[in-house]
Amino acid sequence: MEPGRGAKLLPLLLLQATCFTCAQADGWNDYAAVIQVTNGGPWGDWASPEMCPDGFFASGFSLKVEPPQGILGDDTALNGIRLHCERGSVLGNTQVVESQSGSWGEWSEPLWCRGGAYLVAFSLRVEAPTTLGDNTAANNVRFRCSDGEELQGPGLRWGDFGDWSDPCPKGVCGLQTKIQGPRGFSDDTALNDVRLFCCLN
Repeated sequence: MEPGRGAKLLPLLLLQATCFTCAQADGWNDYAAVIQVTNGGPWGDWASPEMCPDGFFASGFSLKVEPPQGILGDDTALNGIRLHCERGSVLGNTQVVESQSGSWGEWSEPLWCRGGAYLVAFSLRVEAPTTLGDNTAANNVRFRCSDGEELQGPGLRWGDFGDWSDPCPKGVCGLQTKIQGPRGFSDDTALNDVRLFCCLN
């Protein structure tokens, strides 16, 4: 799919008015905007956001993915996203941040932007809701780096990638996930949607 511009870049004041959990993040007022996509899943609740330390930007990411569970199993696919934040190019100067994640799956090895580039935009792969069968909601995510490189996570293949979000002016520095908690014997979907925070310095 060609990169689209259908996703919205939310200004800070609008997000403050619509997302009360964002106020829990340390240094919240230092973040300029939040990017999101329009095709996120409908289930679950927004968790508390988690931010890179001041002056750090996300240069890489990893995913928590549950493998296919077979015909009789309950698939949840994408369960979590971690941002790997760096400040400059100093080796070992990396911090990992994670908003709430689902209960199933294992974490992948991180994928990185090259040569000091940062994550600036994303696209989410989501399976559309179905009344018959097993819903999985978000299955995978891909990120665009500030040098134009695109990184696709090791998620599953159900559903379709939607339009790209608008880009951060400089780089991503935090995230907030929408998670459906465990539902016992009912259908689980885990991660449904994500928002990413943009920083300027």
